[in-house]
Amino acid sequence: MPIEYRTEDRTAIITINRPEVLNALSAENLIEISDHLVSYRDDMKLRACIITGAGEKAFCTGMDVKETQPDGLGNPGARPENTLVRGLEIWKPLIAAVNGYALGGGLEIALACDIRIASENAVFGFPEVTLGLIPGWGGTQRLAKLIPYGKAVEMILTGKRINANEALNLNLVSKVVPQKDLMKEAMELAVQLCDSAPLAIQTAKEAVYRGHDIPLVEGLKLESELSKKTMSTKDYAEGRTAFLEKRKPDYKGL
Repeated sequence: MPIEYRTEDRTAIITINRPEVLNALSAENLIEISDHLVSYRDDMKLRACIITGAGEKAFCTGMDVKETQPDGLGNPGARPENTLVRGLEIWKPLIAAVNGYALGGGLEIALACDIRIASENAVFGFPEVTLGLIPGWGGTQRLAKLIPYGKAVEMILTGKRINANEALNLNLVSKVVPQKDLMKEAMELAVQLCDSAPLAIQTAKEAVYRGHDIPLVEGLKLESELSKKTMSTKDYAEGRTAFLEKRKPDYKGL
Protein backbone atom coordinates (compact mmCIF):
# COMPACT_ATOMS: atom_id res chain seq x y z
CA MET A 1 0.00 0.00 0.00
CA PRO A 2 1.29 3.50 -0.82
CA ILE A 3 0.37 4.78 2.65
CA GLU A 4 0.81 2.33 5.52
CA TYR A 5 -0.83 2.77 8.91
CA ARG A 6 -0.10 0.69 11.96
CA THR A 7 -0.15 1.09 15.70
CA GLU A 8 2.37 0.03 18.30
CA ASP A 9 1.05 0.22 21.84
CA ARG A 10 -0.11 3.85 22.20
CA THR A 11 1.65 5.16 19.08
CA ALA A 12 0.38 5.39 15.50
CA ILE A 13 2.92 5.10 12.68
CA ILE A 14 2.19 6.42 9.18
CA THR A 15 4.68 5.40 6.49
CA ILE A 16 4.73 6.89 3.01
CA ASN A 17 5.57 3.79 0.98
CA ARG A 18 6.39 4.86 -2.58
CA PRO A 19 10.19 4.52 -2.57
CA GLU A 20 10.24 3.94 -6.33
CA VAL A 21 9.31 7.65 -6.76
CA LEU A 22 11.18 8.90 -3.67
CA ASN A 23 7.89 8.78 -1.73
CA ALA A 24 6.26 11.44 -3.90
CA LEU A 25 2.52 11.73 -3.33
CA SER A 26 -0.60 11.81 -5.42
CA ALA A 27 -3.52 13.90 -4.20
CA GLU A 28 -5.19 10.66 -3.17
CA ASN A 29 -2.17 9.72 -1.06
CA LEU A 30 -2.39 13.00 0.85
CA ILE A 31 -6.05 12.28 1.55
CA GLU A 32 -5.09 8.79 2.75
CA ILE A 33 -2.56 10.28 5.17
CA SER A 34 -5.18 12.67 6.48
CA ASP A 35 -7.77 9.88 6.86
CA HIS A 36 -5.26 7.93 8.94
CA LEU A 37 -4.60 11.03 11.03
CA VAL A 38 -8.32 11.32 11.73
CA SER A 39 -8.26 7.69 12.91
CA TYR A 40 -5.33 8.55 15.18
CA ARG A 41 -7.04 11.69 16.45
CA ASP A 42 -10.27 9.89 17.30
CA ASP A 43 -8.75 6.81 18.97
CA MET A 44 -8.44 7.52 22.68
CA LYS A 45 -5.90 4.72 23.10
CA LEU A 46 -3.42 6.47 20.82
CA ARG A 47 -1.35 9.34 22.22
CA ALA A 48 1.43 10.01 19.69
CA CYS A 49 1.94 9.64 15.95
CA ILE A 50 5.08 9.27 13.84
CA ILE A 51 5.13 10.09 10.12
CA THR A 52 8.04 8.72 8.10
CA GLY A 53 9.01 7.48 4.64
CA ALA A 54 9.88 4.00 3.41
CA GLY A 55 13.39 3.20 2.26
CA GLU A 56 16.66 4.99 2.87
CA LYS A 57 16.54 7.76 0.27
CA ALA A 58 13.49 9.87 1.01
CA PHE A 59 11.00 10.98 3.63
CA CYS A 60 8.79 12.55 0.97
CA THR A 61 9.51 14.63 -2.14
CA GLY A 62 6.09 16.26 -2.32
CA MET A 63 3.49 15.89 -5.02
CA ASP A 64 4.28 13.51 -7.85
CA VAL A 65 4.80 15.86 -10.81
CA LYS A 66 3.49 13.20 -13.18
CA GLU A 67 0.16 13.26 -11.35
CA THR A 68 -0.28 17.04 -11.07
CA GLN A 69 -0.97 18.17 -14.61
CA PRO A 70 -2.36 21.72 -14.89
CA ASP A 71 -6.13 21.96 -15.02
CA GLY A 72 -8.19 24.27 -17.18
CA LEU A 73 -7.40 27.24 -14.92
CA GLY A 74 -3.69 26.73 -15.21
CA ASN A 75 -3.40 25.60 -11.59
CA PRO A 76 -1.63 22.46 -10.41
CA GLY A 77 -3.83 19.39 -10.18
CA ALA A 78 -6.00 18.46 -7.22
CA ARG A 79 -5.02 20.18 -3.99
CA PRO A 80 -7.31 18.56 -1.42
CA GLU A 81 -8.39 20.59 1.59
CA ASN A 82 -8.84 19.47 5.21
CA THR A 83 -5.51 17.68 5.26
CA LEU A 84 -2.55 17.70 7.60
CA VAL A 85 -1.02 20.68 5.81
CA ARG A 86 -4.19 22.77 5.80
CA GLY A 87 -7.55 22.52 7.51
CA LEU A 88 -7.26 19.39 9.64
CA GLU A 89 -7.09 20.25 13.33
CA ILE A 90 -5.20 17.73 15.46
CA TRP A 91 -4.07 18.59 18.98
CA LYS A 92 -2.44 15.23 19.63
CA PRO A 93 1.34 15.32 19.05
CA LEU A 94 2.85 14.57 15.64
CA ILE A 95 6.48 13.54 15.09
CA ALA A 96 8.21 13.64 11.70
CA ALA A 97 11.00 11.07 11.39
CA VAL A 98 12.80 12.50 8.37
CA ASN A 99 14.94 10.03 6.46
CA GLY A 100 16.58 11.35 3.31
CA TYR A 101 14.94 13.92 1.05
CA ALA A 102 12.22 16.16 2.49
CA LEU A 103 11.50 18.37 -0.48
CA GLY A 104 8.56 20.53 -1.49
CA GLY A 105 5.37 19.10 -0.07
CA GLY A 106 7.46 16.60 1.88
CA LEU A 107 9.09 19.43 3.82
CA GLU A 108 5.65 20.97 4.26
CA ILE A 109 4.37 17.74 5.81
CA ALA A 110 7.35 17.77 8.20
CA LEU A 111 6.68 21.42 9.04
CA ALA A 112 3.06 20.57 9.87
CA CYS A 113 4.31 18.15 12.54
CA ASP A 114 5.23 19.33 16.03
CA ILE A 115 8.67 17.76 16.40
CA ARG A 116 11.11 16.78 13.67
CA ILE A 117 13.95 14.27 14.04
CA ALA A 118 16.29 13.82 11.09
CA SER A 119 18.66 11.13 9.91
CA GLU A 120 22.19 12.18 9.01
CA ASN A 121 21.40 11.91 5.29
CA ALA A 122 18.32 14.15 5.46
CA VAL A 123 18.05 16.99 2.93
CA PHE A 124 15.49 19.80 3.13
CA GLY A 125 14.35 22.24 0.47
CA PHE A 126 11.62 23.93 -1.53
CA PRO A 127 12.30 23.46 -5.27
CA GLU A 128 8.89 24.79 -6.33
CA VAL A 129 10.12 28.03 -7.91
CA THR A 130 12.32 26.01 -10.28
CA LEU A 131 9.12 24.37 -11.54
CA GLY A 132 7.18 27.60 -11.87
CA LEU A 133 5.27 27.14 -8.61
CA ILE A 134 5.42 28.28 -5.01
CA PRO A 135 5.14 26.08 -1.90
CA GLY A 136 1.38 25.65 -1.60
CA TRP A 137 0.94 23.47 1.48
CA GLY A 138 1.88 26.03 4.10
CA GLY A 139 5.60 26.22 3.39
CA THR A 140 5.74 29.97 2.81
CA GLN A 141 3.99 30.49 6.14
CA ARG A 142 5.37 27.82 8.48
CA LEU A 143 9.06 27.92 7.55
CA ALA A 144 9.45 31.63 8.28
CA LYS A 145 7.84 31.14 11.69
CA LEU A 146 10.25 28.34 12.58
CA ILE A 147 13.69 29.43 11.34
CA PRO A 148 15.29 32.87 10.86
CA TYR A 149 13.20 34.91 8.43
CA GLY A 150 16.05 35.73 6.07
CA LYS A 151 17.09 32.10 5.74
CA ALA A 152 13.51 31.02 5.12
CA VAL A 153 13.14 33.60 2.36
CA GLU A 154 16.43 32.46 0.81
CA MET A 155 15.34 28.81 0.78
CA ILE A 156 11.94 29.61 -0.71
CA LEU A 157 13.15 32.05 -3.39
CA THR A 158 16.22 30.12 -4.52
CA GLY A 159 15.17 26.51 -4.02
CA LYS A 160 18.40 26.01 -2.05
CA ARG A 161 18.67 22.73 -0.16
CA ILE A 162 20.16 22.31 3.30
CA ASN A 163 21.54 19.22 4.98
CA ALA A 164 20.63 17.75 8.35
CA ASN A 165 23.28 19.61 10.33
CA GLU A 166 22.26 22.95 8.80
CA ALA A 167 18.64 22.12 9.65
CA LEU A 168 19.67 21.41 13.24
CA ASN A 169 21.56 24.70 13.51
CA LEU A 170 18.49 26.53 12.20
CA ASN A 171 16.20 24.73 14.68
CA LEU A 172 14.29 23.19 11.79
CA VAL A 173 14.87 19.81 13.44
CA SER A 174 15.43 19.05 17.10
CA LYS A 175 17.85 16.15 16.68
CA VAL A 176 20.03 14.44 14.06
CA VAL A 177 20.81 10.74 14.40
CA PRO A 178 22.30 7.93 12.29
CA GLN A 179 19.70 6.59 9.89
CA LYS A 180 19.68 3.18 11.56
CA ASP A 181 18.63 4.85 14.83
CA LEU A 182 15.97 7.18 13.44
CA MET A 183 12.85 5.16 14.20
CA LYS A 184 14.27 4.05 17.55
CA GLU A 185 14.73 7.71 18.53
CA ALA A 186 11.28 8.62 17.23
CA MET A 187 9.67 5.76 19.18
CA GLU A 188 11.50 6.75 22.36
CA LEU A 189 10.18 10.29 21.96
CA ALA A 190 6.68 8.95 21.31
CA VAL A 191 6.82 6.85 24.49
CA GLN A 192 7.89 9.92 26.45
CA LEU A 193 4.90 11.83 25.09
CA CYS A 194 2.58 8.91 25.77
CA ASP A 195 3.66 8.73 29.40
CA SER A 196 2.48 12.28 30.12
CA ALA A 197 -1.16 13.20 30.65
CA PRO A 198 -2.70 13.13 27.14
CA LEU A 199 -5.19 15.93 27.74
CA ALA A 200 -2.42 18.12 29.15
CA ILE A 201 -0.24 17.43 26.09
CA GLN A 202 -3.08 18.28 23.73
CA THR A 203 -4.09 21.41 25.61
CA ALA A 204 -0.48 22.60 25.83
CA LYS A 205 -0.14 22.17 22.06
CA GLU A 206 -3.36 24.08 21.52
CA ALA A 207 -2.13 26.92 23.74
CA VAL A 208 1.16 27.19 21.85
CA TYR A 209 -0.36 27.10 18.36
CA ARG A 210 -3.36 29.31 19.03
CA GLY A 211 -1.24 31.79 20.96
CA HIS A 212 1.51 32.07 18.35
CA ASP A 213 0.02 34.89 16.28
CA ILE A 214 -1.98 36.86 18.84
CA PRO A 215 -0.86 39.67 21.17
CA LEU A 216 0.72 38.56 24.46
CA VAL A 217 -2.16 39.84 26.57
CA GLU A 218 -4.60 37.71 24.58
CA GLY A 219 -2.26 34.75 24.67
CA LEU A 220 -2.00 34.94 28.44
CA LYS A 221 -5.78 35.01 28.68
CA LEU A 222 -6.00 31.97 26.41
CA GLU A 223 -3.40 30.15 28.49
CA SER A 224 -5.29 30.90 31.70
CA GLU A 225 -8.53 29.54 30.24
CA LEU A 226 -6.88 26.38 28.99
CA SER A 227 -5.01 25.90 32.27
CA LYS A 228 -8.29 25.95 34.17
CA LYS A 229 -9.60 23.38 31.72
CA THR A 230 -6.78 20.93 32.53
CA MET A 231 -7.14 21.46 36.28
CA SER A 232 -10.69 20.13 36.10
CA THR A 233 -9.63 16.81 34.56
CA LYS A 234 -9.36 13.46 36.31
CA ASP A 235 -5.84 13.19 34.90
CA TYR A 236 -4.76 16.25 36.87
CA ALA A 237 -6.19 14.72 40.04
CA GLU A 238 -4.35 11.48 39.27
CA GLY A 239 -1.09 13.30 38.51
CA ARG A 240 -1.25 15.25 41.77
CA THR A 241 -2.11 12.16 43.80
CA ALA A 242 0.65 10.12 42.17
CA PHE A 243 3.18 12.86 42.89
CA LEU A 244 2.20 12.97 46.55
CA GLU A 245 2.27 9.18 46.77
CA LYS A 246 5.60 9.03 44.90
CA ARG A 247 4.37 6.62 42.24
CA LYS A 248 3.96 6.64 38.47
CA PRO A 249 0.62 8.16 37.41
CA ASP A 250 -1.93 6.12 35.48
CA TYR A 251 -3.41 8.61 33.04
CA LYS A 252 -6.67 7.76 31.27
CA GLY A 253 -7.17 10.83 29.10
CA LEU A 254 -10.17 11.91 31.16
